[in-house]
Amino acid sequence: MSNNINQSSQEKRTAFVVIFAFCVMLAEIIVGLSSRSMALFADGVHMGSHVLVIGLNWAAYILVRYLKSKGINNYNTEKILNLAAFTSGILLVFTAIFIVVEAIERFSTYGEIINYEFALTTAAIGLIANIISASVLHGYNGTIDYNSHAAYLHVLSDALTEMGAIIGILCAMFWNITWIDSAVAIVSAVVVLRWAKRLLWDTGRSLTKTEDILPS
Repeated sequence: MSNNINQSSQEKRTAFVVIFAFCVMLAEIIVGLSSRSMALFADGVHMGSHVLVIGLNWAAYILVRYLKSKGINNYNTEKILNLAAFTSGILLVFTAIFIVVEAIERFSTYGEIINYEFALTTAAIGLIANIISASVLHGYNGTIDYNSHAAYLHVLSDALTEMGAIIGILCAMFWNITWIDSAVAIVSAVVVLRWAKRLLWDTGRSLTKTEDILPS
């Protein structure tokens, strides 16, 4: 019963984060298009990928709740949640690779930031949104299973990326050091890869663990 209550609570937390992130995404895309700000629009699109990934974790909770409500015992609900977490771990790897590719491209182009204030505002909005989402997902008792932990890691990876962007913008703004942005992004990607590796290892072991067979 306690486990069911915890999962129900975590499902509500995950649902809040999905809806909250969707609203932030919609606002950034609309304002970005209306103000012709590609930075804000791009951040909104990035938030959209965030919504899809956390939505996967939410869908896993919904499926588990449905199976339990119908009394269907043919499925291992814990493994369903772990499978969603494992998939999220794979997506975390792709996120890290994407960050590295973008960082290398910035290294080679040395693109100059046109509007520092607006870029900082955009990054700050994303950071605040991710901090709120992380605090909601973690709660008072932390994450309760691999699925909720996977969602939490995705939010943390986004927050880490936004923090790196803010550091890079400030360094370019005050000291004209443009490569810091790419360097911090690569460091962030390495951290995300470490998180993904641990998540994939833990969930992979759980998924491949054989059930104990009782003697007849």
